[in-house]
Amino acid sequence: MAEPHDEADQRQVLEQRLADVGDFIRTQREVARMSVRRLAEVAGVSNPYLSQIERGLRKPSAEILQQIAKALQISAETLYERAGLLSDLGEARGVRAAIAADPLLTPEQQQALLNVYESFVSSRVDRD
Repeated sequence: MAEPHDEADQRQVLEQRLADVGDFIRTQREVARMSVRRLAEVAGVSNPYLSQIERGLRKPSAEILQQIAKALQISAETLYERAGLLSDLGEARGVRAAIAADPLLTPEQQQALLNVYESFVSSRVDRD
């Protein structure tokens, strides 16, 4: 009897992950001041597919997430984590989310802070 409940819980977790990654991609796209069409073009995916990802209707593969991350100039690991492909990175996600959500920062300032943060994190990961 516990299995359907577990299955429903797993489905709910997956749906939340899809919504989270879609929201995150949308936020990062807006910070970068890119249209859906432009991001889709740069990432090499179709406009409707990217729109569905942003709305949490599609589960992108790791390869697609990597293409989107490259187009947005953010770490692919961040998107992998949001999509549930990697375990949570904890505080790192909080830093990125706080920067993206801060209403006092302009989109340019948010992007600059995210770029600096990503460079620090990636250089630290490379040393480990």
